Amino acid sequence: MHQPRRRDRRPARRAPSRPAQRRPFRLTVVGVDVVLVGYFSAKQKDFETLMASAATELAARGARVIVQIVQRRGVSDGGVRKMSRPYSSRTLLSHGKVREVAQACDQAKADVVIFIGTLTERQRRTLTDLLGRPAVSLADILATH
Repeated sequence: MHQPRRRDRRPARRAPSRPAQRRPFRLTVVGVDVVLVGYFSAKQKDFETLMASAATELAARGARVIVQIVQRRGVSDGGVRKMSRPYSSRTLLSHGKVREVAQACDQAKADVVIFIGTLTERQRRTLTDLLGRPAVSLADILATH
């Protein structure tokens, strides 16, 4: 009979790994066309106020908000049933909403997509690849200025 191969218990001889250094993300928004995206639950009733204040804050920093897109979760009966399910941890938005944002960016010839909520590093990379332009969170923009 064939026995499974055993792994050598000696430590591997590798070069010591360095921790990944996170370089600060820098993006200037002066003179940039922006698509502003918000993701809100149905419990958050003041989402329009949050979107307007974010657009005002970006305009004060020199950006031009040309499109605003909102995804609300849990508004319809089907959405309420889905509230217990996790949202897409990869993109934060649903697949259809990501396509809608990409189409809006192409039509408006936007330079950057700014999300109201914070994005993880993975979400930022994935959304940047899917949308074809930088995707950043509003907190990143406000922290750099």
